[in-house]
Amino acid sequence: MLLVGTHERQLDDKGRLALPAPFRSQLGETCYLSFGTDQCVDVVPADQFEQMAAQLMSRVERGEISLAQQRVVSGSASVVTVDKQGRVNLDENLRNYAGLRTNQGVVVSGNFTKVEIWAPEVHARVQAEGRNELAGVGAPPAAGNPAKAATGKERGSSRQAPGRGR
Repeated sequence: MLLVGTHERQLDDKGRLALPAPFRSQLGETCYLSFGTDQCVDVVPADQFEQMAAQLMSRVERGEISLAQQRVVSGSASVVTVDKQGRVNLDENLRNYAGLRTNQGVVVSGNFTKVEIWAPEVHARVQAEGRNELAGVGAPPAAGNPAKAATGKERGSSRQAPGRGR
């Protein structure tokens, strides 16, 4: 079964998060938490995390990603047990990475094989970008402008960040 849907939750004062009921049975009693892409926290079932780790190591061996990226993911990961109330504890390192604060709201969203935990403002930005791309409003950088994909700037653009001279 796929992990899908989006839910609003709140971290308690100890950094615990009650996982939405539809996700609990699919995640099992133990799962992994780690840094995710786009500044979220990934919640991954144990068997899926082991597969993901093997794929990550293969990508490093092929030179597709750096060893530094593998180190960050493995170093940020922790095995957690879902308690009787369906909660997991997000340690301070994970909360800081994702901009999550205790006693504040978070967004818990399924991404087919894993669950992602987001700060609401980051989730809103990422969702807007994805909706625009899906609707054809904003093409991915590589497809829309090869120069922008390589440099981060539009071809022929002379705009610079405020306070930076030429």
